[in-house]
This record gives sequence, structure tokens and C-alpha cells, in this order.
Amino acid sequence: MTQSRTVRATVEYDGAGFAGFQRQAAARTVQQELEAALASVVGHAVHVTGAGRTDAGTHATGQVVSTRVETRLDDATLRRAWNARLPEDLVTRGVTTVADGFHARRDAVERTYEYRIVQTPQRPVLDRGRAWHVREPLEVALMQDAAGEFIGTHDFRAFTIGPETRTRRDITNIAVWREGSMVAVRVSGNAFLHRMVRRMVAALVRVGRGDLTAGDVRRLLQSGDRASVGATAPAHGLTLVGVRYPSATNRANQSTVALEVSA
Repeated sequence: MTQSRTVRATVEYDGAGFAGFQRQAAARTVQQELEAALASVVGHAVHVTGAGRTDAGTHATGQVVSTRVETRLDDATLRRAWNARLPEDLVTRGVTTVADGFHARRDAVERTYEYRIVQTPQRPVLDRGRAWHVREPLEVALMQDAAGEFIGTHDFRAFTIGPETRTRRDITNIAVWREGSMVAVRVSGNAFLHRMVRRMVAALVRVGRGDLTAGDVRRLLQSGDRASVGATAPAHGLTLVGVRYPSATNRANQSTVALEVSA
């Protein structure tokens, strides 16, 4: 029997071939590919909502989407059929029926992104599409100190290029660490402004180079001076790794209600 229900999916994609997540009139996007593939499975038009509207070139391992479907397929069969129609740079990692009214974006309480920086004298080959190549040595201890300035609720208007008028956001956690030749920055918050994480990373790289101090980052937050932040870190180093929801939102999926991380 055909059943009308809301489903939630965790989605992974290589952002290199997409003009971002959100549907656009004349460009390939993640949302369009997901909707077209799913519509061909269930036999009706669908609208897919994402937890994060990632920019062109940004990747995801833990994006979460929701949509309404009418189908007799169970969750596992629906996921297999959906994946069979998706391109090779996009896949659903799990599909679960959830409570009616669940909304991937509005119900999310925390999103986590990870940014990767390659620290080598020569340009990388295998990591060229997944990390920002920075030749100059970075002092991670200084970056860690400055990263602490972002924790808490602040006005992040200096760290966006968008036209948003409400620019206060809450950063719940930020970590900076080195693994061999890789420096990683992981940021969690309730929501993010357009290019906010990439501009935060750009400022931290300037700190690591010795061009800015933790005090300078504090003053940027206070002043809202976008010009003084400098350039925005490139999109290809950024990945949405997880989204967290309150447990009451989805009692049908208690095992994955916590932060889904493979940002």
C-alpha cells in the first residue's frame, strides 16, 4: 500500500561539480539532483530541504535533508533505489522515516563544519580538491588561542559577505589541530552566515602566519569591519560533517539523533 510519510536522509557529496546545495535556474546543484532522482523513484514531484545551504565547491559527509514522499517502498529499499539514480558525486548514506513535520533546516540545533589546510612546500595532488594549500608555516598554538575568541554568541557581520541584517550567531565549539602536514579547523554552531566559516578560517590562517593576533580577532568581532578580515578561504577546503537535532524531534531514529559525523 502506498504510504505518505516524511523521510530524513544523511547525504554525502563532492562539491566540486555543484554550484552549491540550493536549487538554481541555470546551474547544477545538490538539491536539484536529489529531487530529480527521488521523483523518478516515487513517481511524483518532491521538494528536498537541506540542513545547510553549502556554497559552490563545498563538500558534505553529514548533510541532512528531509522531504515528503508517497511510496510503498520501505526505507532501505527507497535508499537503494534513490542512490541508483544519483550521480557518482552524490549519495544518501541513510534514509529514515521520521515524525510528520520534521524539517531538516528549522529543527537543526547545531551544525558542524570542518576545514582542512595542507602545509607543504609543493602543491598537493591527492588533496588538491579537499584542502587549501598554504605554503607558509602556521603556528597552530596561536590559531588555537585566537579560535577561542569565536566561542559564544557574537555579531559575526565582519565574517560574512552576505546582505543579512541579523548577524548574531552562537559558536558552541571550535577546535584547531595538526595531523602531519594537515591543519584542521572544526567549528560547531547553531547556524552560519554566508561564507562565515571560510572567513573565520581565513582570519585564523592570518593569525597562524603572524599577521593577526587573538586580540585582533576580538576587535574584528567588535567592529564588524569586513575589509580587515581579508580574503575568504577557498570553498574546496570546507566540508559539512554533521547536524544535530533535539531527541524529541525524531523518536523514530533515536540512534542517529545525535550529531551525525562521518562537517
